[in-house]
Amino acid sequence: MSPSGRSQPLSLMFLLGMGMASERISCPSRCSCQYLEVNCTGQQLQEFPVAIPLDTRQLILAANNVSYLPAVELSFLADLVYLDCRKNLLGGDLDFTFIGVAKLVYLDLSFNNLTQVTFSTFSHLLSLVVLKISDNPNLVAIEKDAFANNTWLRHLDVSRTGLTFLDTSTVQDLPNLRFLGLSDNLWHCNCSFLDFITWMTESNVHFPDADNITCYTPEGLHALKMPAVEAQLHFNCLTQLYKKDYIFLCLVGFCIFFAGTVAAWLAGICAVIYEVHTSKGEEEEDT
Repeated sequence: MSPSGRSQPLSLMFLLGMGMASERISCPSRCSCQYLEVNCTGQQLQEFPVAIPLDTRQLILAANNVSYLPAVELSFLADLVYLDCRKNLLGGDLDFTFIGVAKLVYLDLSFNNLTQVTFSTFSHLLSLVVLKISDNPNLVAIEKDAFANNTWLRHLDVSRTGLTFLDTSTVQDLPNLRFLGLSDNLWHCNCSFLDFITWMTESNVHFPDADNITCYTPEGLHALKMPAVEAQLHFNCLTQLYKKDYIFLCLVGFCIFFAGTVAAWLAGICAVIYEVHTSKGEEEEDT
């Protein structure tokens, strides 16, 4: 073999070795890197790792102490499709955090300290298919239009949070939703929640762990399963009047009676005045 022939394989091996070396160099500290994947699971990280390869597709930050996701650093990972941040300390305001990762398909924010979800939290994730925000005990509010832009969402888990209410339109308007986790929440099964429970019985969505989807309040419905409680709510909300309803009806009746009495009194006075003026006119004509 000629010297030039032997040099080609050597040069290819050299370039390959340099590429592998550069990949290892760009891998964040205490993380492991494979092709298009960065895994930093359980490394006690306090902050979002630096030097993540820009072509990363899968980023795993599970089981750390990260309390903040920097929107700018995330936006550099424009090809990211999978982000696992479960079991961290993320909380507070996540609005506009994911503005630069529009290709994201899978997002796991379970076991964190989230407090609310607004329209601006996930509105830029137009390709999102799986969203896990379960096991956030401080999550007490999800805005009505929180997932309005996530029309591809298929899997949504909000189990084991502090939620007491979820507007029906929040999930009803998701055309591709097939899996919805609702178990072990503090659901307040009052008349305002009846529409949501009715939607549960009529939808084609699968509700895992259905035995633990129960009412927390009011006391009379505590621990009753949803949506089996629908019949009881229909009875309570549509056929019975509460004490405040009776008070309202009594006030309306009293107002109608009082108005009628006043009207009759005024009509009587007007009739008397008319009679007096009429009789005076007749007397003046006689004289």
